[in-house]
Amino acid sequence: MSDDLMTIREMCDAFDVTPRTLRFYETKELLFPIRDGQKRLFTRRDRGRLKLILRGKRFGFSLEDIRQLLDLYSLGDQQRTQITRTLELAEQRLAEMQRQRDELETAIAELGEQIALGRTMLAGQNATAA
Repeated sequence: MSDDLMTIREMCDAFDVTPRTLRFYETKELLFPIRDGQKRLFTRRDRGRLKLILRGKRFGFSLEDIRQLLDLYSLGDQQRTQITRTLELAEQRLAEMQRQRDELETAIAELGEQIALGRTMLAGQNATAA
């Protein structure tokens, strides 16, 4: 096997994904393995794309956003358009994540207050029952 090509099993082991995941990304036109009969052979380019796909998913980007960003790579403008669009989406996603974090922190604080109130109420009932 060439150093530049990896089998589906090698890709799964290297990236901790399932064969089903790789086939799904292929159907979504995110990866383009070489087909050799029933075998799929993944190139260095596919490995780079998979790294970006997994990173994008970890950050909460949609697969469609990821596909569009990956497609911008080959425009021939030294990735200027791709980088610009990636930054725009990343800034939007960061703002959304920060908003979600703020909402979660508020909910955590409110839940803590409700738990404390509930404990105080029980303690009062236990004191009067004794």
